[in-house]
Amino acid sequence: MRKIALIAAALTVAQPVLAAPAVNLGPPVPLSKTKKDIETLGSGIAIALPLVAGGISYFKHDTMGLAQLTVETVFTVGTAYAIKNIVRERRPDGSDYQSFPSDTTALAASGSSYLWGRYGWQYGLPAFLATQFVSYSRIQAKKHHWYDTLASSAIAAGYGYALTTPFKRKYNIDTSLEATPDGAAIHLSYNF
Repeated sequence: MRKIALIAAALTVAQPVLAAPAVNLGPPVPLSKTKKDIETLGSGIAIALPLVAGGISYFKHDTMGLAQLTVETVFTVGTAYAIKNIVRERRPDGSDYQSFPSDTTALAASGSSYLWGRYGWQYGLPAFLATQFVSYSRIQAKKHHWYDTLASSAIAAGYGYALTTPFKRKYNIDTSLEATPDGAAIHLSYNF
């Protein structure tokens, strides 16, 4: 399952490559309202993904998962920040030399790679798609090149692969609540 997560992270390149902007060497051009809204939404999603991942772990009483998420997020964003300060890559809008890699995408990708590695594709795939939107928002705002966001996703996938272990229920008890036409049904099962 982890190999699928790595492949999914590698597929990050598919969408941004098509949306790769030309490099502007002049002064930064203001974004249209729509593009600014997309950039703002992408930043919000990037912040929300690790928080949602933490909420899922908290709801599942998964303290080990919370610790793994914290370490993975700190390492991913820290690595992206360190590389950003070493590599002098100019942003597509020409505003500064802090383009490579995308720390915003790194934050989002840390949450999605954690969810995929810890709880499987059912949680990881929607988070991965949200990370793709964050990558798109950074590229269309001309804050990053497609390879900046790809590098951030690869960093997150690497740390996710190395640090995140699959979740195992403590007592192997599954519960579910289901609505029926006449009321509700509670299902309780135990796996040996």
